[in-house]
Amino acid sequence: MAKFVVVYRGGQMGEAPADVEAVMATWMSWFQKLGLAVTDHGNPFGASTGIDANGRRVDSSADLTGYSIVEATSLDDAVTLVQDCPNFAAGGSLEIYEATAM
Repeated sequence: MAKFVVVYRGGQMGEAPADVEAVMATWMSWFQKLGLAVTDHGNPFGASTGIDANGRRVDSSADLTGYSIVEATSLDDAVTLVQDCPNFAAGGSLEIYEATAM
């Protein structure tokens, strides 16, 4: 089995505590459905910045909002595994990267 990093882009949590709670419940239900394929639920991202080769800060325009790590037999299987991700319903998208062995 290979590991895949699922990077979430965009998506809204809602403002009211009840909305946030409902969104989190949807995510936890989705993670339960994925079962043992999830090796790291990940975390949402907070503040970010970019830096260049000289250590200077540069604009970080990416709207990356979090990550998870899943195991699957192939990239196609990873896509199938996450195709009903709650981030889509929240207006977001995702990207999937295979973590290659070093």
